[in-house]
Amino acid sequence: MLLKYMCKIIITICGFKSQVPFLTVYKMRELKWNYCCILLASFVVPPCFGRLNVLFLAADDMRPEIGAFLGEDFPSPVHPKIHTPNFDALAGRSLLLKRAYVQLPLCAPSRTSLLTGRRPDTTHVYTLREYWRNVSGNFTTLPQYFKQNGYESIGIGKIFHSYDASNYDDPISWSQPYFHGVENFEDWNVSWRSVPDSLLNDTPLRDEQLATRAIETLQNLADDVKANQTNFFLALGFRKPHLPFVFPESMLQYYPEDAISLPARPYASPDLPDIAWYDNAELFQHYGDVMAMNLTGDINETLPDQFVLDMRRAYHCAITWIDIQLGRVMTALDQLGLANTTIVSFFGDHGYHLGEHGQWGKLSNFELANHAPMMIHLPGLTDDGIQTRQLTEFVDLFPTLVEAAGIEHIPLCPDNSVDVELCHEGTSLLPLIQEPNKPVRKAAFSQTPRNHDVMGYTIRTDQYRYTEWVQFTSAPDFTPDWTNVLGTELYDHHNDPDEYYNRAGDQEYSEQKTSLRKVLHQGWRHAIHELTEPAQIVG
Repeated sequence: MLLKYMCKIIITICGFKSQVPFLTVYKMRELKWNYCCILLASFVVPPCFGRLNVLFLAADDMRPEIGAFLGEDFPSPVHPKIHTPNFDALAGRSLLLKRAYVQLPLCAPSRTSLLTGRRPDTTHVYTLREYWRNVSGNFTTLPQYFKQNGYESIGIGKIFHSYDASNYDDPISWSQPYFHGVENFEDWNVSWRSVPDSLLNDTPLRDEQLATRAIETLQNLADDVKANQTNFFLALGFRKPHLPFVFPESMLQYYPEDAISLPARPYASPDLPDIAWYDNAELFQHYGDVMAMNLTGDINETLPDQFVLDMRRAYHCAITWIDIQLGRVMTALDQLGLANTTIVSFFGDHGYHLGEHGQWGKLSNFELANHAPMMIHLPGLTDDGIQTRQLTEFVDLFPTLVEAAGIEHIPLCPDNSVDVELCHEGTSLLPLIQEPNKPVRKAAFSQTPRNHDVMGYTIRTDQYRYTEWVQFTSAPDFTPDWTNVLGTELYDHHNDPDEYYNRAGDQEYSEQKTSLRKVLHQGWRHAIHELTEPAQIVG
């Protein structure tokens, strides 16, 4: 009974607009008292005397190939022992979202969607060229919103896809000049390279430069942050494991050659619709060592086995190299006394094929391309680690971080939000901290374009992946024609986790196909459970 009154006292003292994390998200009757008391124990000092900071981490083309995902949610059934101690440590202190899905598996569309909290058919970003402020609306971004709320918003590395897709990193989102680092030992001549460590002492690889800059930034901010004179939103985007897979030679020790395997399913499904095939252009048409093979990109055209083994090994090495840089940054955060007041989030911007289905890269509607790692560390609440296999989406991160930091919540977008600068099209994931087994949605939605006038829309439910490739009208309508279907896919993950057997034409799956088609056509709003707006709590 005493604890209940203590919770009420904390609520009264701090007030709901003075950054009490989470409490503004729920109606009081929806909170369990034990949850309130966890909040009391964990947040009584930070919320009343200072806001939480955010360390916002990303990696490029990184599928969930880290130790924390081992088991049924690991992207490949054949793999070496994965060496990712720092990712695993962070996951062990986080809400680990084991089934998080991107909205479109390509850098610019995925990052734009996550950073605006809106889906590709709202942002109208489908390739690497569109800037959402030009082709859709003047949407407020996640770092921009923290900046508007008094945070020092700092960008390092790859957060937005740069160049045309963000008007060079969306300058309005940041408080300080952006830092990219410089490429060393990377070019278009080779698709992978191990660099002798002795060459890196004076010429570090770019991701080491980025981690060093992040550490220096934390050092410069630390005194003011601890004096409650400022708060930071520090975004650090690692460039690897994106092609070319370049890493220090010492990383090879973690992945002996005899530990590397060819993919379990190196060919496309015999029932794969033609429109679903991706021609592997990113790898086949850009890197000299691969271009010398004169590959066409036709379906089931495979690379030599030894090259596949080398590429898979190099990808693992690139991830371990990123893991080391992550460890450096996390150590600095702790040593500077900032760990207890800093939310840490991490995501990979989409998944990746390493020869599975005969595919290399992303841009498919398979699980491998759309399933990506995501985790959120909330000091005091997730310290013992919380894992959930509930279906989550990348558009959920914007409202989740805003509410976790305790700044003013953002509303759900209306059906047409082109003129609405601030809203989101996801749902907060904070309830999973208390109830990690409670469903968030009945399906996760993704999409992939083909040929400028075809869109593959896919949903992932607990058991199935269902995809329709349909005619698509771009500007100014941006709408699918559900009556003009060019291909259909249905995979049963209970019996076929590798998505090899397309059941769309099987009579025994006709009922499931009808049901899944309805979910797909109704859209994401109908799929989210208990889609409600945060409520202000009054005393």
